[in-house]
Amino acid sequence: MKFHFNKKYLYWGLTALLVIIGAILFYYILFHSDSLSSVVHSFITISMPIIDGLILAYLMTPILNTVEGKVIKPIYVKANIPMNEKSKKRIRMISILATIVLVLVILYEFFSMIIPELIRSIQSIIFQFPTYVSNLTDWVVGLLENNPNLESMVSELLDKYSAMLTNFLSSVLPRVNGIIRTLSLSVIGFFKAMWNLIIGFIISIYILGSKEVFAGQAKKIAYAFFDLPTANQLISNVRFIHTTFIGFISGKIIDSIIIGIICFICTNLIGTPYAILVSVVVGVTNIIPFFGPWLGGIPCAILILMVNPIQCLYFIILILVIQQFDGNILGPKILGDSTGLSGFWVIFSITIFGGIFGVLGMFVGVPIFAVLYAGFKALVNRMLAKKDLPTDTRPYLMVGSIENGNAFTEYAPVKKKRKSLEKRVKVKTDADKSNTSTEE
Repeated sequence: MKFHFNKKYLYWGLTALLVIIGAILFYYILFHSDSLSSVVHSFITISMPIIDGLILAYLMTPILNTVEGKVIKPIYVKANIPMNEKSKKRIRMISILATIVLVLVILYEFFSMIIPELIRSIQSIIFQFPTYVSNLTDWVVGLLENNPNLESMVSELLDKYSAMLTNFLSSVLPRVNGIIRTLSLSVIGFFKAMWNLIIGFIISIYILGSKEVFAGQAKKIAYAFFDLPTANQLISNVRFIHTTFIGFISGKIIDSIIIGIICFICTNLIGTPYAILVSVVVGVTNIIPFFGPWLGGIPCAILILMVNPIQCLYFIILILVIQQFDGNILGPKILGDSTGLSGFWVIFSITIFGGIFGVLGMFVGVPIFAVLYAGFKALVNRMLAKKDLPTDTRPYLMVGSIENGNAFTEYAPVKKKRKSLEKRVKVKTDADKSNTSTEE
């Protein structure tokens, strides 16, 4: 007896198997989420060198492309060296070496200039901290003596919160051993992260050497598993994600460097204490959109207030001016419309992703949300196009309803409807009266 193979049975069998596997996974995720999260955390911990390597390679790719396309290749072309596979590999190796040397030199020059000044500033703060506290105390006492109403209000606040402060200190002191243990683990974690970063740096060299091969393999997998339109759309979406991320990250880094330099020049001109320390903090925190200047400016303002209250006022005014300049002139000039998000959605993405992932989420939340926003916008526009409706937002601003034939009816508020109804009733009443008088 000959056996006849039916593809329909194979399809239903695979479907049933996938449904069972999905149900098992859902049950495991629902009732064993702790063990699953520990497994995911362990996997991420083990994979950190590879993740660091991917991130470093991704950040160095624009530099490598510039060095290779603008410097190394033109030299080979001018020298009339044939572009065979051996020459291409040699160009890539020289370009990677030049990129690494350039990045290391920039980092070395930056840290060799900044770190000694930061150490001196921190040492000065530590040694002169009692003097700063005394100066601040004298300034506050003088301010309160000249303002009796303010003095009484401050005294009430101190009486109110002194008990809370005492309870807080009494609860913190027994936990000193735990705090020291946590600090020790943090130091160990820092050295482990540095070791992972070194291994990741080595991995990034191999990724940069074969980045076209990896990209080609990814496209090959996409075309193997999906139909042509889906694969083309997937590759186009990945290109859009890459453009959004690399445009925002590189632009924000350049913007923050410029803001740090401007802050350093201005603080030196007005005589702000610890100008280099303050400028580094402002420049680094400026990487975080919208909230960055405040996250860096507030602790710096408190530090300057302890040294010189008048300089603190000047510094606050300076930060406000720099923020306006960055938000309205410099930022749009460098970043352009790399995210396509309005101010509200920028704040929304920073708040949500910052609450979930912390400081890192505040930095990458804007480009991630920009990608999600663009994907949802494309989906909405596609669904509207299927219904022969306009994709522009302006026709929907005052729409009340859309009738058959895609005719837009403008929304009329209740007051306007009532007035128009009263007007129609009045017109009708006047018409009835005129008809009655005519009949008489």
